[in-house]
Amino acid sequence: MEVEPISHYIITSHAGFEMRRRGITEELVRQVLSNPGQRMEVRPGRVVLQSQTPVEGKTYLTRVFVDIDSHPAEVITAYRTSKVSKYWKEES
Repeated sequence: MEVEPISHYIITSHAGFEMRRRGITEELVRQVLSNPGQRMEVRPGRVVLQSQTPVEGKTYLTRVFVDIDSHPAEVITAYRTSKVSKYWKEES
């Protein structure tokens, strides 16, 4: 199933701070938002878009939380995790 990308967005100051602290580039966030592997609703108006990304030979999951009820959409935070199986939902 194809996941709808998010192309018009801003990165909040909180998200920018957390991205810098976690070593996540704006380019990586843009890639996840423009070509997400999965999209899940967190609550009404907020979604998480996530993609599996290779880093130094290991696969990580990059998760980007976005408030889609704002115009433009607002990136709230982003992080990378090695616990892919915890968050990645296999198609059923």
